Amino acid sequence: MTPTPANDNLALISLKDACALTSMSRTMLNRYRAEGRFPVAVELGDRRVAFVRSEVAAWIQQKIAARVAA
Repeated sequence: MTPTPANDNLALISLKDACALTSMSRTMLNRYRAEGRFPVAVELGDRRVAFVRSEVAAWIQQKIAARVAA
């Protein structure tokens, strides 16, 4: 299912996709998660997590805004 703007808040993306969107490695993203500096993952199973697409997009926007404000 391809997310549309109406259901984007409900769209989940994989850890791999979150890494691609943020240009961060899996190690760095997991470090940010452990430090509470990245959106909280949704547990899908014993070894599977995903992220809410809109929360990751908001995190990216905050990073961009912080760069512009500095």
